[in-house]
Amino acid sequence: MSKVLIATEKPFAAPAVAGIKQILTEAGFEVVLLEKYTTKAELLAAVADVEAIIIRSDIIDAEVFDAAKQLKIVVRAGAGYDNVDLESATAHGVCVMNTPGQNANAVAELVFAMLLFCVRNRFNGTSGTELKDKKLGLLAYGNTGRNVARIAKGIGMDIYAYDPFTPAEVIEKEGVHAVASQKELFSTCDIVSLHIPATPETKGSIGRELVSLLPKKAILVNTARKEIINEPELIALLKEREDLRYLADIRPAAHEEFEAAAGERYFSTPKKMGAQTAEANTNAGLAAARQIVGFIKEGNERFRLNK
Repeated sequence: MSKVLIATEKPFAAPAVAGIKQILTEAGFEVVLLEKYTTKAELLAAVADVEAIIIRSDIIDAEVFDAAKQLKIVVRAGAGYDNVDLESATAHGVCVMNTPGQNANAVAELVFAMLLFCVRNRFNGTSGTELKDKKLGLLAYGNTGRNVARIAKGIGMDIYAYDPFTPAEVIEKEGVHAVASQKELFSTCDIVSLHIPATPETKGSIGRELVSLLPKKAILVNTARKEIINEPELIALLKEREDLRYLADIRPAAHEEFEAAAGERYFSTPKKMGAQTAEANTNAGLAAARQIVGFIKEGNERFRLNK
């Protein structure tokens, strides 16, 4: 009987765990649960005899792969996967998947929660501004970007997007203006929302060159990864431009410097909150379980990330 480990330092909600277990046990798998572990040694011991692992933000590196001699697949319940060493996974013959789209609505709703908090001056009793008729730019038009666009249409925003991997005609067909470059997006829009992954190409890519193009009183929203921001350059720009605002779903490495540079023009969640809803939690977990069943029983590699 194949054994599946659910390894979550930050656990799934109880209904999600129950649903994951049901899918796996009905498919004939044994399920092992490791929640709220505090040492890597606990994780290394737990992976020793499992064929599959479901994780959230847990770190799966070469040491884990070395310890997991029978491992065939790791599924990250969520979209981002920079917490898994893909190169090491490939070297160990392990398939890595994510569950794209399962958290997309939750992240999109958080974008607007932060934006409303910002444009209404943190609800401090003073007069703010509205989002209606503002130009919203989406850097990447994947699952989350599409959900942000859907909500923005309801508010009455003018939506633009840049995504080199999505044809312009596809973007335009959905009522969104396709722009030709990142520079055009930043120079056109009052608000830019970031939805790119953290890759060697994107890490540190959002810095002075792009952000300085934003018009007066612009807002930069980051619900992607903190690593895509060039923090020193953005801090310096926030000091220079007292009209610029930055909202982040995860505390930057230089959090105190951002606070000192921008004061209330800066806001960050204390920990990453984009997928922290009961619905997203459950959706991603169930999707991960189904993908493991499909991979082990049928060889389905649809969401494989590594070669």
